[in-house]
Amino acid sequence: MAVKRSFTLSNKERLKSRKLVEQLFSEGKSFSSFPFRIYYLFTKTPANYSASILQAGFGVSAKIFKKAAERNRIKRLTKEAYRLNKTDLQIGLQTKEKQLIIFFIYTGKELPNFEVVKEKVIVILKKLTSITNENHSSNT
Repeated sequence: MAVKRSFTLSNKERLKSRKLVEQLFSEGKSFSSFPFRIYYLFTKTPANYSASILQAGFGVSAKIFKKAAERNRIKRLTKEAYRLNKTDLQIGLQTKEKQLIIFFIYTGKELPNFEVVKEKVIVILKKLTSITNENHSSNT
């Protein structure tokens, strides 16, 4: 099954399972790319699994951004940048039959504009793609 290039972020692609989130933060790995902290976890994709091969969650500190409107804006910008640039990573995961769970946490202290968020998300996704390729080559 080939991944079609659709620039959507469906419900199946959003990380909503509390169990998966807890597993991600307890067993997953992380790295920083200012102003984001990224947590990720690779799992083997079961044949009958209905969720997407790539699931993402987004968070912003309520301690730094007191107003929910500001937190929601940052999450909206991050989701949009992710949605537009995730296809290469999805295709890489599809060929390697892996599932990837990602969580983006915005750690900056100022409200960003879309261009800054987009640049950083592209850098993060490229790094995750290279990590995916390294994991596959070391597992075979």
